[in-house]
Formats: sequence, structure tokens, C-alpha cells
Amino acid sequence: MGDKPMGNEPMGDEQQIIHIGVTGHQHIPEEARVFVERGLRELLTQYDGKPVVGLSSLAVGADQLFASEILRTGHTLKAILPSRRYERTFDESGLRSFQTLVGKARQVVTLGYAEPCEEAYYAAGKRVVDDCDLLVAFWDGQPANGKGGTADAVAYAHEVGKPVTVIWPEGVLH
Repeated sequence: MGDKPMGNEPMGDEQQIIHIGVTGHQHIPEEARVFVERGLRELLTQYDGKPVVGLSSLAVGADQLFASEILRTGHTLKAILPSRRYERTFDESGLRSFQTLVGKARQVVTLGYAEPCEEAYYAAGKRVVDDCDLLVAFWDGQPANGKGGTADAVAYAHEVGKPVTVIWPEGVLH
């Protein structure tokens, strides 16, 4: 009797799916934008020809930038939304992008919170980390402004031993 593959192990010629999660600032200053976009493109080129699932909560800023690039490069998007009625937190422009990205996501998971709140944001960040193989952080290294911010997701990733790649220009604050 042979051993049976377990979990996400590849079988035969099948490639293992790489899950890349994102956390990052909602406001990316102009002096950081080009650096962040280039860094993300360079990171994703490492996975050309490999199956990648991008995990994002689709917040404005870093999350939507990441999700758009995942889709542009032909990869799969999985949205992890913090709560029902999450769309109420967006302005008109952010809402249009959010709705477009939700429509293109292969899978949408909505956590069990009735309303958006810091606890829901924190839970969504943890879920992204738990489900990813690599966390990409668009982060200036500063503490979170509230529970569930970028710093919390990065700290949790370190706590559970997930690799984190920070893409942010030195000396620029959000």
C-alpha cells in the first residue's frame, strides 16, 4: 500500500497552488505609488506560469491595487470580506472598484460580522494570513491606527510563522 498525498500536496505533474495574501495602507502617497506598483509586479513575475491565488479584503488602496494586479496577470482572486454591509464603508470611487473586483473574484468569503468594525477587520486580516503561504505588506512599518490595521496583520503573520514581504519605500510614511 502506498502513501496518499495529503492536503495541498501536488499529485503527479500537478503544480501546487501558491496563496499570496495582502495587507496594506488604504492611502498610498504619490511618492510611494510607483515603488509599490513596481515591487508588486516584480514579486508576481516570480510566479509566472505557476498557479497563484491572491487573497484580499478588497479595501481601498493596497488591497484593491493588489487584487487588480493579481487579475491583470491572469491569476485567481479570492476575496475575504470582513462583514456583511462592508460596501457601506466605501466612497463612490472605492465602491465601484470594490464591486468590479468582487465580480471578478473566483471565491468570495464573507465573515460572520453583521456590520463593519475593528474586530471584523482584525478577523479578516487573520483569515488572510491563515489562508496564505506568503503575506505581502504595503506598509511603512508604523503601528496600526486602530485594531485590524496593517501592523496587526504583519504581527500575526510573524506570530504564526508566515513569511512576510514588505514593499514600501524607505523613509515614506502613509
